Amino acid sequence: MGETLFIRLGSQAENKIHWLIKINGQEDIIASGELPNASELEQLTEKASAREVVVFVPASDVAIKSLKVPGSSQRAIRLAAPYMLEETLAQDVEQLCFTFNDTKQDEQGNNCFVAALERKQLELWLQWLADAGIFCKLIIPDALALPFDNQSRSAVMLGEQVLIRLGEWQVMSFEANAWPIIAKHFTDNDETKSAIMAYSSLSQVPAEINVEYLPEELPLAILANNHSRKFNLLQGEFQVKEKRSAASVNWLWVAGIACFALVINFTLKGAQLYTLSQQVSVIEAEIIENYKAAFPETKRVKVSTVRSQLRQKLAEIGNSDESAGFLSLLVKLEPALASVPEIKPQTLKFDGKRQEVRMQTIAKDYQYFEKLKVALEKAGLTVNLGAQNNQGDQISGSFSITDKASKGRS
Repeated sequence: MGETLFIRLGSQAENKIHWLIKINGQEDIIASGELPNASELEQLTEKASAREVVVFVPASDVAIKSLKVPGSSQRAIRLAAPYMLEETLAQDVEQLCFTFNDTKQDEQGNNCFVAALERKQLELWLQWLADAGIFCKLIIPDALALPFDNQSRSAVMLGEQVLIRLGEWQVMSFEANAWPIIAKHFTDNDETKSAIMAYSSLSQVPAEINVEYLPEELPLAILANNHSRKFNLLQGEFQVKEKRSAASVNWLWVAGIACFALVINFTLKGAQLYTLSQQVSVIEAEIIENYKAAFPETKRVKVSTVRSQLRQKLAEIGNSDESAGFLSLLVKLEPALASVPEIKPQTLKFDGKRQEVRMQTIAKDYQYFEKLKVALEKAGLTVNLGAQNNQGDQISGSFSITDKASKGRS
């Protein structure tokens, strides 16, 4: 039936490491123990050599987020997600790696389930394993391996940390002395009514937290018996390739020689490649032209920087993680503006907290401001028309615009 070695690493090299071996498909534990620090992982090298290895890492080192991301494809959604999280994460996006769960959509309408962690931390864990000669292709945040159903939350104390699973993609991980802060979270979110099902004793739990204790079990055994292989931190550039046998390596040599022959034959296609490169140049020119049409004040534009410039423009009108609200509001705003071409927008700013667009405009007559206000209200928007000021042959006026639908949801 096969056996699996489960290892729970710490955040730092000096943290204790927990390990356990069990038969696949059964709950019986063959062996378990603790190592004082990461430098002692070599003690598990022999145990790992003939077994599958599953590694758990502290969920406290991983930001687990659910998002509503506009987009028609998973690829577009996953490309946008890191920049929607940019304002809520302590590190720069470039310093993090992002992995995704395949859950399509939850009851709250979230369609993107992402885990973000510091690239250096993941590389550190992988280096510990490599130094010990331990091959692993599955790494899971520990709290995501706790049991879960829609009616209750589960908890366990592993070492000095308390792990709680609140939902399918919602977990908490904290030191035991942080319970007073956590208790405030539960109270503020009215979560004290349903109990936390604890699989081990929990120290320093405040009285206002309702905890029901189940028969005590080895904490790592709880994770081993309930973990799912659907989510893995080793994605993208960190995805582990399967080890190949000697026979398959020989076949790869043969395939490599055949590919080399094909490359020689395809050198005649150079002219076609040149044509394609010319087409790419034309497309890049169109991208630059469209960008300048949208932002005429821009003097110099490079294709390589268009994405970052667009992010900067978006940041000027609202927080990135509120951009979905701005985009939906903009969809309703555009047709109304098009119906009153006499009104010329000068500035457009988005207040993410208030979900409000503030627009400064100019026109040649007072009547056009009222005409635009009526058009915006017909589009389902709430409009406050500010004062109009005469500026020579033009009149300036301001609008504050919110979406009635978004107010209803909030």
